[in-house]
Amino acid sequence: MTTSDTHRAIDAVWRIESAKLIAGLTRITGDVGTAEDLAQDALVAALERWPESGVPDNPGAWLMATAKHRAIDLFRRGKLLERKHVEVGHELRAREESPERDLDAALDDHVGDDLLGLIFTTCHPVLSTDARVALTLRLLGGLTTDEIARAFLVPEATIAQRIVRAKRTLREARVPFEVPPPGAELAARLSSVLEVLYLVFNEGYSATAGDDWVRPALCEDALRLGRILAELAPEDPEIHGLVALMEIQASRLKARVGPAGEPILLLDQDRACWDQLLVRRGLAALERAEQLAGALGPYALQGAIAACHARARTPEATDWTRITALYDALTQLTQSPVVELNRAVAYAMAFGPAAGLEIVAALTSEPALASYHLLPSVRGDFLFKLGRFDEARAEFERAASLTRNARERALLLERAAACARGAAPNDPKEL
Repeated sequence: MTTSDTHRAIDAVWRIESAKLIAGLTRITGDVGTAEDLAQDALVAALERWPESGVPDNPGAWLMATAKHRAIDLFRRGKLLERKHVEVGHELRAREESPERDLDAALDDHVGDDLLGLIFTTCHPVLSTDARVALTLRLLGGLTTDEIARAFLVPEATIAQRIVRAKRTLREARVPFEVPPPGAELAARLSSVLEVLYLVFNEGYSATAGDDWVRPALCEDALRLGRILAELAPEDPEIHGLVALMEIQASRLKARVGPAGEPILLLDQDRACWDQLLVRRGLAALERAEQLAGALGPYALQGAIAACHARARTPEATDWTRITALYDALTQLTQSPVVELNRAVAYAMAFGPAAGLEIVAALTSEPALASYHLLPSVRGDFLFKLGRFDEARAEFERAASLTRNARERALLLERAAACARGAAPNDPKEL
């Protein structure tokens, strides 16, 4: 194996093993920053040794063993003993036992619980949303700061600063490494976790800025973390609801772009290109959510909406009446103007553009949507279908001026040009 082959193997192993490694080390050290440093030390050792010795048969175990030795060295120097919330340190001082034996046992115990604890730590509400996203992708997704920066189109230094500040905030706030006990705190913390995964997936599914319409890698990272979370907390219906939504939406990624990267919206997509394995997984996750929940929560309702599209073999077979009912329920739960805008699209498809325009009329004065490009885009589509072409063109042009995504801007300007010709533009933003 060449050196470049070895480095590619190390990259792959790191993506798979880093989260488990950092999770176990965080539980022992009580600090995500220290844990990541120890894990990075193990990675550096691999980069130094594996090109000569070869990749071990069990590379994950090799990394863990190396990190353990580094942690034991740190322990012997007394740095870990100074952290009052380190459980192993308390036990060792009380029983005067071997640090090596207890540290080994602590690191090997309950990998799943450690991962769940790390997810709740990186998504703690004490952090800003941007910080939660960056830290989660860094520690659980295994992404570099450069990869995160490129994904969200911000300078690498900005992401690095967010991660450093996030670690410092967790340390200063003495956030414990734990899964919150059942009750109100767990519900609030889980909501924070799901919000992060949802934001990451949506940024991949429909990029807010840049030259690409989709960024599949972000969708894959969010979906992978969602699947892990569903395995670690199998009795929570909203986790399964979010996984259902992401699986079904991800099934359409390849059909969402044309050969030149141009957007292809839902009703224009070749449904034969939808990934049926992901569709089946999504429908199974939704079924699990429905079995667990007395009433569907926001993510499960969105998963149910996605399932309506997935079950329709043709656009004409879509059960828009069912979708409107689901959006009615979702609006009641969320009171979100964005959800209300999507509800308007569903009503237009089910009952005609005038019905959708009536709902949108109430949103034009909504402050949260003042700079939201999809509001004039949707309104423009309804106006066009009603034959009000000049008004529709103005709306599409306004939408194009508001979006930061180059592909979407081109699509909206194409719609505006179609108004002048009286030709049908593409349908509005898909649900």
